[in-house]
Amino acid sequence: MKKNVLIIGAGGVGQVAAHKCAQHNRLLGDIHIASRSIKKCLAVIDSVHEKGALQNPKGVLKAHQLDAMDTAAVKRLIEQTGSQIVINLGHAFVNMSVLQACIETGAAYLDTAIHEDADKICETPPWYANHEWKRKAICAEKGITAILGCGFDPGVVNAYAALAVNEYFDSVDSIDIIDINAGSHGKYFATNFNPEINFREFTGQVWSWQNGCWQSNKMFEVKRTDDLPVVGQQTAYLTGHDELHSLSQNLNVPNIRFWMGFGEHYINVFNVLRNIGLLSEKPVTLDNGQQVVPLQLVKAVLPDPASLAPGYIGKTCIGNLVKGTKDGQPREVFVYNVADHVEAFAEVGSQGISYTAGVPAVAAAILIAQGQWDVKKMANVEELPYQPFINLMNRMGLPTHLREAGQEDSLISFDLEETSEA
Repeated sequence: MKKNVLIIGAGGVGQVAAHKCAQHNRLLGDIHIASRSIKKCLAVIDSVHEKGALQNPKGVLKAHQLDAMDTAAVKRLIEQTGSQIVINLGHAFVNMSVLQACIETGAAYLDTAIHEDADKICETPPWYANHEWKRKAICAEKGITAILGCGFDPGVVNAYAALAVNEYFDSVDSIDIIDINAGSHGKYFATNFNPEINFREFTGQVWSWQNGCWQSNKMFEVKRTDDLPVVGQQTAYLTGHDELHSLSQNLNVPNIRFWMGFGEHYINVFNVLRNIGLLSEKPVTLDNGQQVVPLQLVKAVLPDPASLAPGYIGKTCIGNLVKGTKDGQPREVFVYNVADHVEAFAEVGSQGISYTAGVPAVAAAILIAQGQWDVKKMANVEELPYQPFINLMNRMGLPTHLREAGQEDSLISFDLEETSEA
């Protein structure tokens, strides 16, 4: 059984993960939080203590300063803290350095997004094959558990896809992942995650998996409107996203698309920023000779995503609309979760978007600690048992529901023997 957790990243998602690890520290053991800014780590620790979140009040909860791009430094910290599980919630540029440190120390590795090269935007699909999957063989050889994309999307939606394919259909024609944030933070303009990473998702090509191959579109070119649980009528746009790159390879489904909700105001501001070059990742030189990366400048002037939490209201709805056949008849189901920004802030001091990303990462860590997901190899979430994952999230604040025409929405749970400590 693995224990002692190192959380890398002290933003909104890192804060959620720290609270959730604290709530399960009898099982998970010591909790360490590391970031380039130790001040942020200490603020997260203060938040945990303010909420009285530690299941074992005498448990270790400690802050560390760390440059996660430095593999040797990450390796030293893993060894110094005796951490056997590393939850990487830093920006997507650090995945490979943290993964390498885990490979060298034997620690289990978890992340919530695909690695990105700072000099490249929208690489050729499938993105996992460009980076993480190149370490598959060494992870299997050394018995390293590395679970990729353990947030909500990617992560939970991968489990929903596997659930639908295995239990609700004989044949699946399409999986449409729909991500709607119907909340309001009251700011003129802000992003819910690191702005630099957030904008990079939308400035390149939109890749989707259609008719068994990759298709390219422009951002905001294709949209749909759905009547969704709790949040009602919502418009979402076809968007390239992480989970498509593993689901397209691991599931025999010809059409897998990702749709994200955007308001008209967001789209207008985004287009202005992009059209005048302020979303470029390439340095520009000012009159005084100083070099500035426009995208990093925009990040610096926008609100810190973690600062949005106190005033955030409304709910999110994220789920998989799956179509196919069962017993020779057409079938359509929507597997989904609804999260509340106000409830998330009350529990962990973060907004709902961070909550939906942080809770699954800790659920995955718990399953590794219990041995159920300690698979001694690299895997994406759809390759793992989804039943204990969904059950655990039901108890941790992200319940999974099913909507099907002609029936009342219902909670999805499984009758399993599970460790009570979770």
